[in-house]
Amino acid sequence: MFDYRSDASDLLCDFLSYHETVRGHSAKTVDEYYLDLRTLFRYLKQRRGLVPDDLPFEEISIQDVDLSFVESITLNEIYDFLSYLSRERRLNSASRARKVSTIRSFFKFLTNKTHQLQFNPVEDLDPPKILKSLPRYLSFSESVQLLDSVQGRYQVRDFCILMLFLNFGLRISELVNLNVGDIHADYIRVLGKGDKERVLFLNDGCKEAISNYLVEREAQHPLDPKALFLSSHRTRISRSAVHLLVKKHLGEAGLDPDKYSAHKLRHTAATLMMQNGVDVRTLQEVLGHDHLNTTQIYTHVDNAELRMASKANPLSDRKQLHKSDENTES
Repeated sequence: MFDYRSDASDLLCDFLSYHETVRGHSAKTVDEYYLDLRTLFRYLKQRRGLVPDDLPFEEISIQDVDLSFVESITLNEIYDFLSYLSRERRLNSASRARKVSTIRSFFKFLTNKTHQLQFNPVEDLDPPKILKSLPRYLSFSESVQLLDSVQGRYQVRDFCILMLFLNFGLRISELVNLNVGDIHADYIRVLGKGDKERVLFLNDGCKEAISNYLVEREAQHPLDPKALFLSSHRTRISRSAVHLLVKKHLGEAGLDPDKYSAHKLRHTAATLMMQNGVDVRTLQEVLGHDHLNTTQIYTHVDNAELRMASKANPLSDRKQLHKSDENTES
C-alpha cells in the first residue's frame, strides 16, 4: 500500500479518500487510482515544461497539482497522454482503458460530487478499444487429470486448494485469506474484492476435501490459529506459495505450467459451470463479480440457485485418490 498523502496534493487526497471511505474501495484499488493520476500529472508537468528537462520522470512531484492546474487540462492533452502510454510505456489497451476509467472518475468527482469544476473536459473521452480474447481454461478431463495427479507431502492440503479453485473459481487472494471460522457445515464465507462477503455452498467433494484437510491441519499444531491453509512453517500460506504449488501440480499432471495458472483455474470453474447449465447471473455471484461486463449490472440471485450452481460443477463429487507416501516438499 502506498502512502499517497506524502506526495499527493490535497485535491488528489480528497478524491482518494472519497473512494476509500465513501465508496468502500479496497486499498489496492485506491493505490491504482493514485498511481494512474500520478503518472498523468507527471506527464503533463513534463509536457508543459513545468519541470527541468533533466529531471527524471519518477522524481517529478505532484504536491503542487491544484484546482487551477486540473481545470486547465484539455481533452487533447488526455489523448496525448494515452498515446504516450502506448508509444513510450508500451501499455496494452486494457491497461490504458483502466487509466481512462480513473481519469473519468476523478473529473466526475470534481464536477458532480464536489462541484469544484463547472465543466468536465473528459466527458466525451473514448476509452481504447479492447481486443477480447477467450480465457484459457482446463477441460473437464484435464481438470480430473490435475486432481488425480496430486501427490506429495502436502497432498491433502493441495488437493483441497485445487478443489476450491476448480469448483468455485476463487481468486488466489480469497483463498489465502480464508480462515477456519469461514468454514461451516455446508457453506463457506468468502471475503472478495472491496471487502464484499459472499456465501458459497459446498458440494460433497469439497466437503470431504475440507474435512480431510482440517484433520491434517490440526495435527500440524498451527502457529496461526485462524488461517485455514498453512505453509510448511505452520503459518498462513502465501500467494506466492499457492502460485508455486499450482504450477507444480500442473506440471506433474502433464499440463503446461506456463500456459495455465491459479487464475486459469478460476476460468476453468466458470466454464465448467456454464457448460453444465448454470445461468450467467448465478455465475456472476458465485465468482463475486460486481459486473459481468461493462454494461451488465450486478444481479442478486437466491441461495437455492447458488446451491444448484455448486452441485452442477462436474467436479463436485470428485474424491481424493490414495495418499502417497512420498515426502517431497510442495
